Amino acid sequence: MAILLLDDGTVENDLSEIVRELEPLGINLRHYDPGTSLLFPELLEQETITESEKRYILGLHNSVFECLQQENGYLWSDLLNIHPGSPNLDTWIATYGRYHTHNAAEAMYLLAGEMIYGFVKPDGGQVQLLMKSQDYLNIPAGVEHWCSFSASLHFKVIRYFTTVEGWIPNYTGSHQQFKI
Repeated sequence: MAILLLDDGTVENDLSEIVRELEPLGINLRHYDPGTSLLFPELLEQETITESEKRYILGLHNSVFECLQQENGYLWSDLLNIHPGSPNLDTWIATYGRYHTHNAAEAMYLLAGEMIYGFVKPDGGQVQLLMKSQDYLNIPAGVEHWCSFSASLHFKVIRYFTTVEGWIPNYTGSHQQFKI
């Protein structure tokens, strides 16, 4: 389950408190297990997966996608698999590690691994969210944030799209990442 680091150094691991902290930004965080991961546990554990294995996982996850599609208007989804041997890993890190916004919502469901998101609050403060497997995150368009990989450099995430351009970052350059 997710963990939130507040800018005063407080660590919050109660989901309802994390949701309350993210609410002013319009961010939707949920933790749930639709049971689909039980159908492909070996694929979640292995570092690399083939395109046909990706399609298989997405197919098994289709009922969850359909529910989220009705709720949020997603048009399609894909599966991103990042691991230490991923091609262009340096580019991924550089692209998403800078402060940016998007013109559409950025939404994802983390199947395996961990991801770190940093968000700029309306008062200029910042928080960091450690997402863990079975966390669903929806960041509204226009919310300034950055994304980083955990030390393992490993995750499998289903990304949801409403437009082709929606996930293209608009770099703000207005903040520095804070480190604790």
